[in-house]
Amino acid sequence: MTTDTTVTWLTQEAFDRLTTELDTLSTTGREDITKKIESAREEGDLKENSGYHAAKDEQGKMEARIRTLTQLLRTAEVGSAPESHGIVQPGTVITAAIAGDESRFLLGSREIAGNSDLDVYSEQSPLGAAIIGLAVGASTSYTAPNGKEITVSISNVETFTGA
Repeated sequence: MTTDTTVTWLTQEAFDRLTTELDTLSTTGREDITKKIESAREEGDLKENSGYHAAKDEQGKMEARIRTLTQLLRTAEVGSAPESHGIVQPGTVITAAIAGDESRFLLGSREIAGNSDLDVYSEQSPLGAAIIGLAVGASTSYTAPNGKEITVSISNVETFTGA
């Protein structure tokens, strides 16, 4: 398992789902938005044409998603979920007391979770960076973006099963 922060671990299912999304956005998605822009452009004055501006905004969001997916898939490490050995690592499900409240979440990319109801924290997030490599029973603290110091105690680490 690579711990290089530029690599994102994905299940084969997540990789396939994201590849399909990228293919769709890159082909029919681009064709559809081009048609919307052309149609709106034909309506006249572009300065006051809300349909045109909405289509251009949609195009910008779609192109940003294409760039995100391209980068993610280029650097993805595809495989089955890492076997849990009681150590926090990307792709594992963590149960921890965060500031005294028990929380269960997946450490990794939101793209891994798919339709799961689990909260997801990136290993680059303040919480993720603080707990990566910790064993069950370990405690630490991290500084939240608001400057508050938050304590975390790891109570369980398990293999992600996709549910």
